Amino acid sequence: MDDRRNQLKDTVSGVLVVDKPIGITSHDVVQIIRRGTRIKRAGHTGTLDPRASGVLVILLGPAVRLSEYVSAEDKRYQAVIQLGKKTDTYDEEGVITGTSPVDISTEQFEEALKGFIGEIEQVPPPYSAVKVNGRKAYEMARKGEEVELEPRIIHVHDLELLEWDPPQALVDVHCSSGTYVRSLANDLGEVLGCGAMLAGLRRTKSGKFTLKDAIPLRKLTEAFEDGTWYKYLIPAADALGEWPTIYLTPEEVDLVRHGHRIARPEKIGDLARAITDQSELVALMQYDEESGEYQPKKVFFS
Repeated sequence: MDDRRNQLKDTVSGVLVVDKPIGITSHDVVQIIRRGTRIKRAGHTGTLDPRASGVLVILLGPAVRLSEYVSAEDKRYQAVIQLGKKTDTYDEEGVITGTSPVDISTEQFEEALKGFIGEIEQVPPPYSAVKVNGRKAYEMARKGEEVELEPRIIHVHDLELLEWDPPQALVDVHCSSGTYVRSLANDLGEVLGCGAMLAGLRRTKSGKFTLKDAIPLRKLTEAFEDGTWYKYLIPAADALGEWPTIYLTPEEVDLVRHGHRIARPEKIGDLARAITDQSELVALMQYDEESGEYQPKKVFFS
């Protein structure tokens, strides 16, 4: 078993999709996985707050070089929004800054939701990891310093009311990476005039991975102990499963490994994943308009 672990330690590259429990940070999960796999190169692709649960995608080994692409994928959440209460953190962790009676109908709530669908400007919460002049906003806020964050453009693809039990509402949120659901809850409360905060959050999808792909952290920890964790490892190529795919011949694999371009009859996308006939990720390829060929952008196969 130790030989098997050492072999995996030296060669592994892939994805672990974890169902993060409430009460620990995303970084805590990464540390648990580093210890359990004995692989130092590991990182998550989108922070979940300690009070949030759900899909957390962890990249291992050379697959960490996919982080910028996997992190940029859309996310989906189920958010519990508490009406009639505002806090300085926009969730239950903060100090209450205002309360108000809630006299909102289902129709009014759903109409307000429509105003947040599409491309919108959103200001991150003052208690967030966004940096201001090299300092994290939450560090400044905790010291009582004024925090002024610039709005950013996000895209909310859909907002659907799943349950209505005032003063709480359960909303399905499908949004771009970088969206703060806490800010969404706070801004919704402003529009409704009664104030609101985020009372619960569960990520149900990150990129192509859903809760069906996720293993509970407790179960993964048990697999670390008995040495069977590798059965939950997903191939790195699957992290970009929705990308256009270039299937390489053995000769082309060698060419791409050495940085050479390859030709295809037609363009299938600006970026594509190049894989072997065994579905092993070889490289990320970028289309060159002038030559009509695909150029290796990042090479993984060695």
